[in-house]
Amino acid sequence: MDSIKLGLLFLLANLLLLSTPAHSSDKEDSVLKGINSFRQTQNLPTLSKVPKAGCLAEEIAEDIEKEPCENVNQFYPSTSRTGAVAAGSNAKIPNLQKHIDKCDIDINTTTDGVILPVCVSKLEPTVVLSNYTHSDRYARFLNNSRYTGVGLGSEDDWMVLVLTTNTTTGTFSSAVTCAASMDLFFLALLFLLLM
Repeated sequence: MDSIKLGLLFLLANLLLLSTPAHSSDKEDSVLKGINSFRQTQNLPTLSKVPKAGCLAEEIAEDIEKEPCENVNQFYPSTSRTGAVAAGSNAKIPNLQKHIDKCDIDINTTTDGVILPVCVSKLEPTVVLSNYTHSDRYARFLNNSRYTGVGLGSEDDWMVLVLTTNTTTGTFSSAVTCAASMDLFFLALLFLLLM
């Protein structure tokens, strides 16, 4: 009897969740699922979420949310002759350095990555996905196997996708965080040896 009540409670909770309007994170999740499906059809690995890239994407989206969609061209990434895109290569993104600092990204060690903003009315997920997968400006990055991580952020009509690599220059980590992790590891090891 209790299992029936628990099952009904679970069913009711899921129905309530399904009936709520879609929020931006739902749209972001939908776009990410579509991008990963697109990458799988290209025999590429799926992108996994990278918290610091997500932080950067969200900060940028908040900053450009009031920009008209006509200004999207000014935010396109520029690439070097090798095809690499540094996180700081989107020089026209307002307050980029402030966002990088806020998200605790070490720009001195993060030279790989790309910031891809799109502007779509009401952020219709299928149209946003189409912008990313059918535009040469964006699809060339999504078709590139060196990108393995992602962060998404959205505000109003803007969605920002930040792609990262799994190299030491593209993980969007900070040197301080790595050093702190090593210090904790050695402290734990020392504690175990002294026991």
